[in-house]
Amino acid sequence: MIDTHAHLDALADPASAVARAGEAGVKRVITIGTGIDSCRAALDIVEQHDGVFAALGIDPHQAATDEANRVDELRELLAHPKAVAVGETGLDYHYGGERKSEQRHLFESQLALARELGLPVVIHTREANDDTAAILGEHDGTVIMHCFSEPGLLAAGLERGWYFSFAGNVTYPKAAALREAAAEVPADRVLAETDSPYLAPQPLRGRPNEPAHVVHTVAALAAARGEDADELAARIDANATAAFCLA
Repeated sequence: MIDTHAHLDALADPASAVARAGEAGVKRVITIGTGIDSCRAALDIVEQHDGVFAALGIDPHQAATDEANRVDELRELLAHPKAVAVGETGLDYHYGGERKSEQRHLFESQLALARELGLPVVIHTREANDDTAAILGEHDGTVIMHCFSEPGLLAAGLERGWYFSFAGNVTYPKAAALREAAAEVPADRVLAETDSPYLAPQPLRGRPNEPAHVVHTVAALAAARGEDADELAARIDANATAAFCLA
């Protein structure tokens, strides 16, 4: 089993969390960099653990800050052998809607970097469906929709062959629309994540999240799709191997 999106650098004890993940059957984790310092921390973590890889990016919350001018540094960090994707990057008009132009510029610069390096992109999008679809419509490369929570993007993503990664919020009682979306994603395009330490699944809601808890998300996805949880976990692991070109 794999957790395709965790902020290990935001956990109090990343090493212990990785160990507990392994005990729960989660053998691989992709940790996320959200800015240059976070990316460096992510690389420090991956160097200490087999089975942990990194996606490195500058998230949209940092548009119109000095961090947005550090894409060249990001290029250097992505040369690391365990850096497997650009991101998270994207658009968030719920927070930072007054910086839409700056967000789009930062997003587009990282998409260009992904094309240059031949890497997949991990996308954060919130309340920005039209611009996200338009910008990604011009992008030629693998797209992973992280913490998918915008069903309005499902049709565009299905048409373009995106991967859809579901987090703990798919387990919440009021998330029926997300579960319906999850049921429509093709078997070779579905992924699961924790977004640790955020969005703990329903059985653990209110506590810090960590990679071991992805088992609850996989169980909820299996129920929504009418599938066996173990078989779905194996398929998600295979999908992640393909999406991120994991060894």
